[in-house]
Amino acid sequence: METLNLFGKAGEEGGAQTVPLAERMRPQNLEEFVGQQHLVGKGKLLWEVLSRDTLPSMLFWGPPGTGKTTLARIIAQKTQAHFVSLSAVLVGVKEVREVIAEAMRQRQTAHRRTILFLDEIHRFNKAQQDALLPHVEAGRITLIGATTENPSFSIIPALLSRCLVFPFHALTEEEIYSLLLRALHDRERGLGQWQVEAAPQVLRQMASLANGDVRFALNLLELAVLGTVPDAQGRRLLTVERLEEAIEQKKLLYDRSGEEHYNLISAFHKSMRGSDPDAALYWLGRMLAAGEDPLYIARRMIRFASEDVGNADPQALPMAVAAMQAFQFLGQPEGELALAQAAVYLATAPKSNALYQAYNLVQQDIQEQPALPVPLHLRNAPTRLMRELGYGKGYQYAHDFPGQFVEQAYLPPNLEGRQYYVPKRVGYEATIVERLQRWWKKRRYP
Repeated sequence: METLNLFGKAGEEGGAQTVPLAERMRPQNLEEFVGQQHLVGKGKLLWEVLSRDTLPSMLFWGPPGTGKTTLARIIAQKTQAHFVSLSAVLVGVKEVREVIAEAMRQRQTAHRRTILFLDEIHRFNKAQQDALLPHVEAGRITLIGATTENPSFSIIPALLSRCLVFPFHALTEEEIYSLLLRALHDRERGLGQWQVEAAPQVLRQMASLANGDVRFALNLLELAVLGTVPDAQGRRLLTVERLEEAIEQKKLLYDRSGEEHYNLISAFHKSMRGSDPDAALYWLGRMLAAGEDPLYIARRMIRFASEDVGNADPQALPMAVAAMQAFQFLGQPEGELALAQAAVYLATAPKSNALYQAYNLVQQDIQEQPALPVPLHLRNAPTRLMRELGYGKGYQYAHDFPGQFVEQAYLPPNLEGRQYYVPKRVGYEATIVERLQRWWKKRRYP
């Protein structure tokens, strides 16, 4: 159990180098924190919550190495709260009761709130989560749960309803690159005293290999530096060759512990995208043999069905969902065949990322364009006052026209004419193209 002393100096016990680089470089305040600007950027929800010091219980949901633990620690420091960190893998109800007892003492003697950070909260079963519920509800603790699993499926509804859910995104390559540079130049906590010289392409390759996980990137950097012999001037020159050697050493470690998660899932995804069912089956088998969570693989296939197949084959998404349900029903090893069936189906399906691209463009416009009100003719008008104000006026009911179609504006004026979805002439999307061309003659399709 970790309490207090959130950011003790790396060198206090046994010298700085006994603490991994990723831990030494952990951001100590919001100014150092990189990424997740959709949460902590000025004016965003979590920023507002912290600025008003009205701290609710929260769930941080996202992939590993994206700052969930770090942000919880920063929040505790910023709010001057008593901080307790537990891993749901290692503790149970007994330890939670001890935290609650200490939280009551902290409230009575020091007038401080207690933040319980529960890592991998999805590993708590229903009974264990039920044990947390009354204390969260009564405000005895502020819970910050961290999970890589979708809270909708892994957290009981009663607890979920009492927490704000904050999705964490994988860091971009540019963000990871900036953190690698910071680690190289920081003389107190990083590698600044080691006289490390690294070409930008080496660091950018590290950032790319990290797949959004900054901890992985910093561990790889540290491994490469430790494996580099200083030259006559004491410099450690990081080269592409040295990076490749470090990657091979890292792979061996991951193979032994079943954590070569990112490389394997990437190969699996890219094999399906490349329409190679044999390679997809191989990487699927490798992951299952290494002990990867089969439901994680199923979720990735569901994502793939929308991102890489989309409407080119509308059956891809139901097939992926059915595979997940079949595995949940059958378990291992019988359920693995359902995953294999879905992987082959997705690999051999026609591919289109038109839907994925369209939704990215929508998100971009939502962020960059003013949020104009819904045009009057599209508004519902259930009352006389609304009708007098012009709600629904001029709306043309599609079913009153030949072919159930009439051309009218459906977007706000500032986005009129914007075309997000550009289907490709593959699979079922070819049929969609024909329909859209018949309806919207002014739009262009490749």
